[in-house]
Amino acid sequence: MTYIAKPKFHHPGLPKNELGYTHRDYEGKISTLCAGCGHDSITAAIIEACFQLSIEPHRVAKISGIGCSSKTPDYFLGNSHGFNSVHGRMPSVLTGANLANRDLIYLGVSGDGDSASIGFGQFAHSIRRGVNMTYIVENNGVYGLTKGQFSATADRGSKSKRGVVNSDNAIDLAAMALQLGASFVARSFSGDKTQLVPIVEAAIRHKGAAFIDVISPCVAFNNHAGSTKSFDYVREHNEAVNRLDIITGRAPIHIEQAPGTVQMVEQHDGTRLALRKLDADYDAHDRLAAMAFLQKHAAKGQVVTGLLYVDPEADDLHSHLNTVDAALNTLEAKDLCPGQSALDKINAALR
Repeated sequence: MTYIAKPKFHHPGLPKNELGYTHRDYEGKISTLCAGCGHDSITAAIIEACFQLSIEPHRVAKISGIGCSSKTPDYFLGNSHGFNSVHGRMPSVLTGANLANRDLIYLGVSGDGDSASIGFGQFAHSIRRGVNMTYIVENNGVYGLTKGQFSATADRGSKSKRGVVNSDNAIDLAAMALQLGASFVARSFSGDKTQLVPIVEAAIRHKGAAFIDVISPCVAFNNHAGSTKSFDYVREHNEAVNRLDIITGRAPIHIEQAPGTVQMVEQHDGTRLALRKLDADYDAHDRLAAMAFLQKHAAKGQVVTGLLYVDPEADDLHSHLNTVDAALNTLEAKDLCPGQSALDKINAALR
């Protein structure tokens, strides 16, 4: 894979935040995702949120797993700490890093395959432990890197690129996060920057496990069955000496939606997504009501977006474990090994 570096220079008149940084200071490498991918819109939202919050890039640690979504941390905050882990194991790596250095801001970026399938247990335990993090799932319902199989978040009855109907029930990660005890839960749409940016900002500011489920349409699997110009048709009628592929670019999907309304969004494959934006007077402090609200509107085929739940008095993993105030990676040997007398006291208490 060839990466194209962005030029270092920029216009001197670019807007700056309180720290004197421009948006360029929060960018990364040029994206190699499909043109029009919703994940790039999420990247833009993260950049905007960090710019608005005047965060020093070196104070951020971005952790990811495997998948299209897990490539995106390469496209933002190029001057921050980063770790690309194995498939589904992002939450464990993030938890360990957070315990070692509580002074960093942790962004966990994952996908529906990465978090709802192989990493489902990892997702669950990081949420229930209250790790102080912003956990973003870029949710497109398919395995984009392996040609569009259903992921565990694909709605029952939905059709794949090849017209196959999904017969499995979907995992609702936002509902799971609520049940597991996340103290900040939200859902948004990659094309609704007006909503997504402030949600990301609030999640970063929140102390505790903040979870955001972002619906992010995949543009690579929208050719329909029956087209003689589709990839499937050409492959079935072509005697090729090798197997090539091409992704046709699509324009990003953007919407403007008022609170309390339902808006139908037509995706690139012709399907329609019903988005319900929460009312301005929605009570985001009732966990049980939020779970019931999700189920009620899911039964209507509506995807609820907005801040679903927040606990303003939340604790995090360090509070639960009563760790010291100093970052663990700064402790010296004398702090970690208090001596024989302390060991004798511990052993005596166990007799």
